[in-house]
Amino acid sequence: MAIASTTRVVLGSVAFAVFWVLAVFPAVPFLPIGRTAGSLLGAMLMVLFRVISPEEAYAAIDLPILGLLFGTMVVSTFLEKADMFKYLGRLLSWRSRGGKDLLCRVCVVSALSSALFTNDTSCVVLTEFVLKIARQNNLPPQPFLLALASSANIGSSATPIGNPQNLVIAVQSKITFGKFLLGVLPAMLVGVILNVCILLCYFWKVLSVEKDEEVANEAAEAVAEGDMSFHRFSPATLSHQTSPGSQERDGDSADGDALRNRVHGGGDDIHSAPSVEGAESKRVSSASKEGGGEVVQRIVRSPSSSSSSTNGASEETHSSDQKMGWKDLLWKACVYLVTLGMLVSLLMGLNMSWTAITAALALIVLDFKDARPCLEKVSYSLLIFFCGMFITVDGFNKTGLPSTLWDFVEPYAQIDNAGGVALLAAVILLLSNIASNVPTVLLLGARIAASAAAISAAEGTRAWLILAWASTVAGNLSLLGSAANLIVCEQARRAQFFRYNLSFWSHLRFGVPSTLVITAIGLLLIRSY
Repeated sequence: MAIASTTRVVLGSVAFAVFWVLAVFPAVPFLPIGRTAGSLLGAMLMVLFRVISPEEAYAAIDLPILGLLFGTMVVSTFLEKADMFKYLGRLLSWRSRGGKDLLCRVCVVSALSSALFTNDTSCVVLTEFVLKIARQNNLPPQPFLLALASSANIGSSATPIGNPQNLVIAVQSKITFGKFLLGVLPAMLVGVILNVCILLCYFWKVLSVEKDEEVANEAAEAVAEGDMSFHRFSPATLSHQTSPGSQERDGDSADGDALRNRVHGGGDDIHSAPSVEGAESKRVSSASKEGGGEVVQRIVRSPSSSSSSTNGASEETHSSDQKMGWKDLLWKACVYLVTLGMLVSLLMGLNMSWTAITAALALIVLDFKDARPCLEKVSYSLLIFFCGMFITVDGFNKTGLPSTLWDFVEPYAQIDNAGGVALLAAVILLLSNIASNVPTVLLLGARIAASAAAISAAEGTRAWLILAWASTVAGNLSLLGSAANLIVCEQARRAQFFRYNLSFWSHLRFGVPSTLVITAIGLLLIRSY
């Protein structure tokens, strides 16, 4: 594409810059309107500046991607209602054999759940479980939080429904679910294994320290299974709400938590729900520095009331399990069967958008209730963000700047040689951390695939898969690299029982070598079928 007129290029670049600033830094002081509104503002400026026409703006919105996002969010909501993520959380601590065993489990469960239920969803519902297990075993939270976030990103690369950029790639490339899975799965499996090895090497001494029995027993009593507060996931806000029998946060932090705190990543918001402390007495330990992050531990229970509270919660949980009748069990079984049917249909090559929407509507009908509460949990702000992003990126493409830049890089980034693949991966890693992975895929995807397709059709498919792998694993480079990282960081910082502040630099020290090694080795395993 030839470069547009100077006026059009300047105005289109300004509109895209507004979108980029508000997407990466959604709470900037001079315009704190948030990511979704920033996306719409960028789209509106593209039309007002006449970079694209209103008709072209409407045509730029990719409805199949929006339908696939909508369907997967509804299915995830019903899976959460059917306690899928609660069972995954219990699996983490079942017959654990120490810190290294727990670390491996966190990586495997996180990768598997992210491939099937998206990485953001998995991180929202598993972060507090991981914190409680670390506290119960008197282990530092940092290795497990890094394991959760990094494995979620790696695991989500294997399927088109694992993350938003894969949705875009699958729809634009028309690669079937099965071919996508087969092409990336070997790299994903090796990537998870490498991630475990790097984490074990990085934190071997910390995980090998014998735990203090007295502290461990006290913690185990405080976070007994009956007292664990299971999450209620809302894709609309990526919020979590505790179950009725869960403990409440202490009052001094509740005042501050009443404000809606947001972490913007991947178009999603995180809200930490406020809670009010009752008449229980509190015991707060001093803050300590641990592994580069700040730990604030809170046990909201006096020694005298600890046992009775735990027993009461356990009895309540046991009672609720007994009350679960055959209708509830049948409904859960139907949810799991419909989800399995959706995955099988995707593997058979059926249209992904309509398959996901059909599964969502089937679950709504099987629920046999007013669907409004369920539909209210859909992240419509994320869908609107994508609409604005489609328009903004399409307008920026029409300026001709992305094509001109790619024409400069293309001769050196051919995927039929190792040097070209390395340069292409480096460009994707860099842009994914600067401009975010979804805009990078929208800007470069078609051009990279067209350049590779000129070699052969198989190379064109492989180029799409390389883009999916590199743009997804790029999220592990820094704390700001992906929404999953930000979700884990914010959820841990505002957790009810055991809080931990995962700092930017502590993540970067692990993220840089891990991302470079895993990306490089994974590129050798990407194949097209």
